[in-house]
Parts: sequence; C-alpha cells; structure tokens
Amino acid sequence: MKIRKTVLSLKIRAKNLKNDIIAIYFAYKDPITPLLPKLVILLTLGYALSPIDLIPDFIPVLGYLDDLLILPALITLSIRLIPASIMKNARARAKTEPINLHKNWFFAIIFIILWLMIIYFIVSAVIKLVTALS
Repeated sequence: MKIRKTVLSLKIRAKNLKNDIIAIYFAYKDPITPLLPKLVILLTLGYALSPIDLIPDFIPVLGYLDDLLILPALITLSIRLIPASIMKNARARAKTEPINLHKNWFFAIIFIILWLMIIYFIVSAVIKLVTALS
C-alpha cells in the first residue's frame, strides 16, 4: 500500500516537473523577467533538453542522480528566482499552450563547451598550484 502511494507521488511530481519546465520556458520568453532568472532558466532548460547527461545513465545509481536531484534542484531554483506574477502567468500559459520541448543538440553543444571551459579552468588552477608548490 505504501509503495503504491510512493509511486503515485513520484508520478505526480514527474508530471509537475514537466509542466514547470514548460512554465519556466514561457517565463524566460517574458520580457519582464530579470536577467539573473533568465540565465538560470537558460542553464536549466539547457540541462533538461540536452541529450548529453552530466553523469551517463549507464553508471549504476549515480547515472540517475542528475535526473533525480540536479534537474529538480535547477527547476526549483529557476522558479524561486522568477517573480511570482510572471511565474503565475507562465504556469497558466503552460496549461493552455502546451509545447513539445524535446532533446536538442544545440543545448548539447552549449553543455559540451561549458564542460570544456570548466575542465580548462580546473586544469589551469591545478597547474598553477603545482607550479607554485615546486
């Protein structure tokens, strides 16, 4: 009985996440939305729609960590940064104007560039540290 409730709860949360992704998309398109929320929304949508996962799904347990923790955290952060009136309108619009957001290679390229930049900065910092210690 408890398992059924948990499964039902997870299904409801998953549906709400899908609706929230569409809502934050509409909030992103709203010209009144401030710059910081737009940047976080862009990161969130890029991560959600990228066909490349941060942690590949074939890695046991950790593979689904990004889908279960990182994506919901990004969506929650995006929603908290969006002004309430804009989010209310975006949610209403998401219910009446559903769109099909699908995996997009454009976002994958953005994430590949982002990860390469992060790796570059980490390697640069390690090299500077090793050089300073030598």
